[in-house]
Amino acid sequence: MKRLLLFTGIVLSVLSHAQKKNTAPFFAATISAEDLKKHLYIIAGKEMEGRDTPSPGLEKAADYIENHFRSLGLLPGNGDSYRQRYPLYKDSMISSEIRVNGTAFELTKDFQPNLNVNHSAEMRFSEAVFAGYGIVDGDINAYKDINVAGKLVIIVDGAPAGYKPSVTGFASPANIFTKIAKAKEKGAVAVLIIYGNYPRTTFTRSSSYHLNSYEESLSPQTFTVSESVAEKIMGADGKGIIQKMKTSPITSGIYKAEIDLSYFKTTRTAYAANVMGLLEGTDKKDEYVLITAHYDHVGKRNDTTIYYGADDDGSGTVSILELAEAYAKAKAAGKGPRRSILFMTVSGEEKGLWGSGYYTNHPVYPLEKTTVDLNIDMVGRIGTEYQKDKDSANYIYVIGDDKLSTDLTPITDQANSKFSKMKLDRKYNDPNDPNRFYFRSDHYNFAEKGVPVIFYFNGTHADYHRPTDTPDKINYKLMSKRAQLVFYTAWEMANREEMLKRDIKLERPKGF
Repeated sequence: MKRLLLFTGIVLSVLSHAQKKNTAPFFAATISAEDLKKHLYIIAGKEMEGRDTPSPGLEKAADYIENHFRSLGLLPGNGDSYRQRYPLYKDSMISSEIRVNGTAFELTKDFQPNLNVNHSAEMRFSEAVFAGYGIVDGDINAYKDINVAGKLVIIVDGAPAGYKPSVTGFASPANIFTKIAKAKEKGAVAVLIIYGNYPRTTFTRSSSYHLNSYEESLSPQTFTVSESVAEKIMGADGKGIIQKMKTSPITSGIYKAEIDLSYFKTTRTAYAANVMGLLEGTDKKDEYVLITAHYDHVGKRNDTTIYYGADDDGSGTVSILELAEAYAKAKAAGKGPRRSILFMTVSGEEKGLWGSGYYTNHPVYPLEKTTVDLNIDMVGRIGTEYQKDKDSANYIYVIGDDKLSTDLTPITDQANSKFSKMKLDRKYNDPNDPNRFYFRSDHYNFAEKGVPVIFYFNGTHADYHRPTDTPDKINYKLMSKRAQLVFYTAWEMANREEMLKRDIKLERPKGF
């Protein structure tokens, strides 16, 4: 009898174990703290040199990610390649000149061209239009009653005394780039901006890398200039013009002068890549779940100080590696997802969401067939706000699940309550949150195209964007639990009958 009971117990135990192997928790458990740590000490190691975009260190990280995808048997995510390469452009000035009535002004002493917007051109004007501070905001309209289409415009840096902008920050109407954009909107072909900080001691002849070299329309040729240049064009009105604008503002008007502007540049092209591995689905393989993280960081300074980027976003990158492995194991066991899953690590996030922006403008898989983007950006640490919280080892910020689709929150809550049982902090869903994290990582490029998104985030901390963001400071156990939550959420989204609804309109706050 005892032998029979023992035999029965063994059979039941084996059956129970086999049943567990056929469930999501079995595969989620393969996302281990030990494996995450192994990967992160490589991705955020010294050899990667901070993974700047573009850089040799970034390419080394891409090689590591690609090799891991290959080892799992994932299909190349971009045709026959695991990489989606995109071009980057770096402009270097060859020469630049400003002459007024035959008088040549000196670079750095009296003027500097704007390398970020200027194109190679030589222009000559017989007059310039003064447009005050160049601000258009509410009752203030620097272009009222003047036509600047096809003309050279002169504006003054700053804003009128007592001015309160309707939008603050980068989008403020008093911001220099907003002023240039407004001049462009009004049709100006060149802009001189009068600054009081001349002469200057330095001038960088090369721009930073930028993603877009093909524009729908060119920006005005733009130069910052000294008051000496203003005086040469505007006569007595231009002398001490910065102080005059504060005490007795000069009205808009036309000033006759022979003005020569020239700027010539050369452009260097480099490349960066998104690294993509595809796990093909079963009966719904033509629909897609995307799981993303950015594998770039900010590189190094002075060729010696490395910004390792362990949490930002090495943590998300290695979570992708482990998630891909867990799903590959599920497929090998006959439990692969119905929808295809694209595991994608993108580059250039730190420079302006470049890689994800390139993908969403050049999608490899139809965005209308992409049910969700689950984006992981910083999940390895305890953020400042949770340092002393009772839930410090069991929380995650969930951002964006109240937007675009009413399916997102119920699925997230169900996956969490059934499996992870973490505290889901949604404070950053508040549209009035000054951090605006919803708009600051790669998921937002997908959201703009109508794809439902969730952003997983641990919050910032003292090592954020510092050289001290290193692998030894990561909470690997907590990171594995967060990655497992993404696994469970993706599991439901990849296997449910319908794609996620898109029933909430995208809303952008004022100033975006």
